[in-house]
Amino acid sequence: MKKAWLLLLLLFFIRAAQSAPADSVQVKKKYVTKQLSGSLINLDGVPDEEAWKAVEWGGDFTQYQPNGGKPPSQKTNFKVLYDTKFLYIAYRCLDAAPDSIIKRMGRRDEFPGDWIEINIDSYHDQRTAFSFNLSVSGVRSDEFVSNNGNNWDASWNPIWFAKTHVNSEGWSGEVKIPFSQLRYGNEPEKVWGLQIIRRLFRKEERSTWQNIPQNAGVWVSAFGELHGLHGIPMHRQVEIAPYVTAQTDRYKKEEGNPFAKGSDSKMNAGVDGKFAITNDLILDFTINPDFGQVEADPSQVRIDGFQNFFEERRPFFIESRNIFDYRLTGSEAGGDYDSDLLFYSRRIGSSPHGNPEINDDEYLKSPQNTSILGALKFSGKTKKGWSIGVLESITQREIATIDHDGQRREELIEPLTHYFVGRLQKDIKAGNTILGGIITGVNREKGLSDQLHRNAYSGGLDFVQYWKERTWYIRGNVVFSQVQGTKEAILNTQTSFEHVFQRPDAREVAVDSNRTSLAGMGGTFRFGKIGGKTGKLGQVFRFETGVTLRSPGLELNDLGFMLTANEINHFTWAGLHYQKPFSIFRNARLNYNHWARWDYGGQFLYQAFNFNSHATFKNYWQSGMGLTWNTFDISNNALRGASSIRRPPGLGNFFYVISDMRKKFYVTLETFNFWGFSNTVKGNNIDLTTTFQPINALRISLTGSYSYNWRRQDQYVSEVTSNNQTRTIVGRVAQKTLRFTGRISYNITPDLTVQYYGQPYITRPVYDNFAYVSKPLARKYDQRFQLVDRSQMSLSNDEYKIDENQDGTPDYSFTKPDFNFVQFRSNLVARWEYRAGSELYLVWSQGNTPDANADINTPLANSLWKNAFAEQSRNIFLIKWTYRFLR
Repeated sequence: MKKAWLLLLLLFFIRAAQSAPADSVQVKKKYVTKQLSGSLINLDGVPDEEAWKAVEWGGDFTQYQPNGGKPPSQKTNFKVLYDTKFLYIAYRCLDAAPDSIIKRMGRRDEFPGDWIEINIDSYHDQRTAFSFNLSVSGVRSDEFVSNNGNNWDASWNPIWFAKTHVNSEGWSGEVKIPFSQLRYGNEPEKVWGLQIIRRLFRKEERSTWQNIPQNAGVWVSAFGELHGLHGIPMHRQVEIAPYVTAQTDRYKKEEGNPFAKGSDSKMNAGVDGKFAITNDLILDFTINPDFGQVEADPSQVRIDGFQNFFEERRPFFIESRNIFDYRLTGSEAGGDYDSDLLFYSRRIGSSPHGNPEINDDEYLKSPQNTSILGALKFSGKTKKGWSIGVLESITQREIATIDHDGQRREELIEPLTHYFVGRLQKDIKAGNTILGGIITGVNREKGLSDQLHRNAYSGGLDFVQYWKERTWYIRGNVVFSQVQGTKEAILNTQTSFEHVFQRPDAREVAVDSNRTSLAGMGGTFRFGKIGGKTGKLGQVFRFETGVTLRSPGLELNDLGFMLTANEINHFTWAGLHYQKPFSIFRNARLNYNHWARWDYGGQFLYQAFNFNSHATFKNYWQSGMGLTWNTFDISNNALRGASSIRRPPGLGNFFYVISDMRKKFYVTLETFNFWGFSNTVKGNNIDLTTTFQPINALRISLTGSYSYNWRRQDQYVSEVTSNNQTRTIVGRVAQKTLRFTGRISYNITPDLTVQYYGQPYITRPVYDNFAYVSKPLARKYDQRFQLVDRSQMSLSNDEYKIDENQDGTPDYSFTKPDFNFVQFRSNLVARWEYRAGSELYLVWSQGNTPDANADINTPLANSLWKNAFAEQSRNIFLIKWTYRFLR
């Protein structure tokens, strides 16, 4: 019955997608530029210099959104010139209502208000491009475009110059881009891919010079062409940027603690740099990097055993990350497996792994993060289609100091470690075929050998094949890993949450305490369609199906990110996307997903079906909703290796609505709810964000989030031994979480900004109704557990003692699992780019993570307010100065 239902649904999508011919990409336009001959251009935003008369205005734009293929509501023109060092672009953005031009300010890469953008495929590989965006307010934004427009990386920050001017006919702009910031070959006459995009903010209209239908499924490969580039010399980029920081920490003094005197001060220095080995291959380096001005990570606490994933924010690692990005899956359907990476740069410079044990009369001084001594990154793309990336980094040996009445000892908490990543890709047949490979390595000196692998290696091979004008594709990869270390370290890996080889019901794995290495493999195969025919309402049908797997021994967490091993996941996604306005909609999307999972022993683990819809209305409001039906769920990890356990099936839904984002004040409301059948699980989450921009230079947003998650019986608590029997203790848990996030951004000029970020956070899981697992795979929920009677329990000094036979002697005990976690993090940053690429930062950072367990019975909001802003906050004041030398 289920298969017949799925087939009917799929036939509906296919039928709806048919009935009209495809919108083909237009014949490629050509713009012919010329070289400046003695004349100069004064970069003031007004292209009235004599030099501009040497070339014609380009124009004849076409709407991209919302009415693809129709003329835009306002005309746009551009010109392109060059000399031996720079590429010059002039824009003329005509507007019949110049008083309606939106001049909102923002920081770099925020794309505020009305803007115009040039995309340059200087490699002319039809896959990658350099994007330079200029808003009418003068804000510069830039991105590196890869994967034929499917990836836009705003972390790329080249040096370029621009000015704008508003007049009675609209607005104009002038841009100057150094050739040293682009990558190109050494052929005497060059042809580059070219696209110009304009945004008309008040109508949320996009128009493009080269018409590319939305359903084309491609971007860079359909660009127009820039001709006339003759004799451009090779410009090898050389940049050196030394920095100096001065930092003072203020915190509450602890009597008797020699490491907590109330204040600390330090100065630091380092250098970042770039050197072009060739014009398209760049060597980046950093010595003693500083990340003091980077925004703090959001607070996260999980009780399900899975590790947290944090986005990379450090400039050195996020620039050119598209080359090093190697996702094991990356499916359109989405899933937990999509977070798995071969290279997760947050492993470099993370918190030390060692955690010294100290007595009550001892004090500890330990670094919060491992220091990065230096890092090198060699990356780029050659004219012949080779993408190359090599990254090496060394982190410092970290030592903790322990004081006892003035007597001090030291303990290793992180060994000296070397990290390596190598990535190689080759474009074949103009990027219609792509082959690639990656290898990573982690090598540690001796130390913490019972916890850490001495060596860890991983690698992979991947391919992509496109056809039918790149609207159909097959993608795949295969990955492998090997870790080496002492028997204790490899035993820890086998029995870790990600692997749980000790699981007694596992047929496919078993613990081997004599092993000194562990190897595994995985892979993904995906087949899909990203463009094609459109229907009468402009709808296009897209889909993807595939399988992704991780063998039991696959281990990536030394330098990558992996949630769990021992999984075979199937996924399918189908979408019907309406890209043109109809009825009350500007655009709309209907999506269907389903998932299934097995382990390598053949045990069926998971099945779920999802339908979701999203729409933008003609009044510019947005809304979406979805429903997921989880029909079957078994977890191999929830009991931390004690056994597999059947989890209750259920339903989940989400809903969101966003008011008109063009307005100075708009609201975003998001909700998520789920229910386990037979009253076994429930959860509710609501997020409300208000955004207010009273003037163009000031933007204020505040988000409030509340969640309540409840599990009736199956939340893991502890594993105990009683009468030579191992028992897994579970319980009922109710977890409440409250979070507020505030952001204020004030832009004095496009290069002088002040920004504040603050987040108070509290989460509180409270447990009761304890039981031990008896029949974890029983079909009936209550048969899986044996409830511990209250008469058998006693609580003393936050420890539960269980006397099952009630003979007066406890049979086992476990620590009370309730906790009350409160945290407050904030940053106030003033940033001034006083010359191109050179910056001055003034930073005030505040953090507080108090011990709030004594306050666990206080109402949630009161406990947050009482503890988050308590006196023990740590205040960090930092000044950072950088100066970039260019050649």
